[in-house]
Amino acid sequence: MTSPTDTPRDPYNLVVLDMAGTTVADGGLVEQAFSAAAQRLGVRPGSDEHARQLGYVRATMGESKISVFRHLFGDEERAQYANTAFEEAYGELVDGGRIAPLPGAREAVERLAAEGRTVVLTTGFARTTQDAILAALGWQDLVPLTLCPADAGGRGRPFPDMVLAAFLRTGAVADVHRTVVAGDTSYDMLSGVRSGAGIVAGVLTGAHDKEQLARHGATHVLGSVAELPDLIARAEA
Repeated sequence: MTSPTDTPRDPYNLVVLDMAGTTVADGGLVEQAFSAAAQRLGVRPGSDEHARQLGYVRATMGESKISVFRHLFGDEERAQYANTAFEEAYGELVDGGRIAPLPGAREAVERLAAEGRTVVLTTGFARTTQDAILAALGWQDLVPLTLCPADAGGRGRPFPDMVLAAFLRTGAVADVHRTVVAGDTSYDMLSGVRSGAGIVAGVLTGAHDKEQLARHGATHVLGSVAELPDLIARAEA
């Protein structure tokens, strides 16, 4: 029951969702594609160098992949070569039917849209890979906007740029605090917090655990994205 002095809040009408690990199950394809890319640059699987690099890839899940390769391989030419090799390897795995929607993900997106909310899908992959994933799932028309780092000026997570690009491009909410961000990695949480989103929800279907998600700013931690519509409804009630 509200009092005469209560001011109704605007709804959370912008929902920015990560893809791999949050709405899409890829079964560890990132690590497989990375190993293929690293091998092209002379890093032998099973070597100490490969283990070191793979550890960094795991720690930075959610980050723009070109940024990861710049850190690992130094100069821009080698980084771009590695990134291209990664995208090709990942695309081949996607084309081989190695991805699927996480349980309840599509239904959650459709429910959010039916409630009048604008849903945006984001990724740390390049546009070609993002499009391949969307095509493999039949999700090309699932949401009105999809974003990769290049669509937001080139900086991926943990920067807030993709969330802010969604805010600016959709005009779905008047206040960035009425934005919801959901993802499975620490970098997803950091990008949500830095953008000023009002709800930053971590999900336990991907790379990082509850402690990691909470430590990097999650306002809520959910079993999966399927729980997100109910969380938003409770937050508005």
